[in-house]
Amino acid sequence: MSEASRKVIISCAVTGATHVPSMSEYLPLTPASIREQAIDAARAGAAIIHLHARHPEDGRPTPDPAIFAEFVPDIAQATDAVINITTGGSTRMTLEERLAYPRLLKPEMCSLNMGSMNFSIHPLAQKMTSWRYGWEKDFVEGMEDMIFRNTFRDIKKIMLELGEHGTRFEFECYDLGHLYNLAHFVDEGLVKPPFFIQSVFGILGGMGPDPENMSVMRTTADRLFGRDQYQFSVLGAGRHQMPLVTMAAIMGGNVRVGLEDSVYLSKGVKAESNAQQVAKIRRILEELSFEIATPAEARAMLGLKGAGKVSFEAALA
Repeated sequence: MSEASRKVIISCAVTGATHVPSMSEYLPLTPASIREQAIDAARAGAAIIHLHARHPEDGRPTPDPAIFAEFVPDIAQATDAVINITTGGSTRMTLEERLAYPRLLKPEMCSLNMGSMNFSIHPLAQKMTSWRYGWEKDFVEGMEDMIFRNTFRDIKKIMLELGEHGTRFEFECYDLGHLYNLAHFVDEGLVKPPFFIQSVFGILGGMGPDPENMSVMRTTADRLFGRDQYQFSVLGAGRHQMPLVTMAAIMGGNVRVGLEDSVYLSKGVKAESNAQQVAKIRRILEELSFEIATPAEARAMLGLKGAGKVSFEAALA
């Protein structure tokens, strides 16, 4: 199949745990708004919906399974999209907290950060003139002295516990070494292809948004795994989102957009919804003669177990 005619998977990360409410009035915070935006994003063309939860009162990130349960089953009922639950949570959550809902749901897919790292947006605090909620300023500024922890033992625990139930992973690689960390677990026999490698560019603490970095990640993954053993995908943080994901598709990869990664649609224009970003990248890709993968096609490409084997009822208990 030629590169121009292959199917491209669009992932949408709906809310995340990094941006705070003051950064965009359109960031979904409540279960109802996350549900609505996720469903609209799926209808716009996202085959994979990547989900975090927030306290409905003030938008603070939360790992509470009860809050996840207020919107995840509804999204699954309303769409055929692949439900992808974070195991990253936020830098302030323990591993046990981050795993609380995935353990109950046993989803088709979970995100998995492939290493411990500095992860910060603290310079953005200097640009903020007001804060909507009292927790936000300390949360953003405090990232300067926070580390996201995912040790080899942590990663192994996630792979074993969730992999036992057929969950596969969006391997989030923020640096070149994260690919080698993944290769280590492949050598250990803990994960098998096809791998879904999400290369992340533009986060302070990880790789910068230089286009050359994408080439290095792509060719290194080719050497480590073989191109036919993995699906390459890219997310670009902030203003780098659309240029980098477009380049990723041209290089034979897949794309991720969403308000978790950028609150903007274009320079100086905030995205009013996740669906707007999905619709924009879909239009760009289709103008370039790429076809957009359906959820069923994404499941086949990634070797997923199917929504019928997800424990939605058990996770409501």
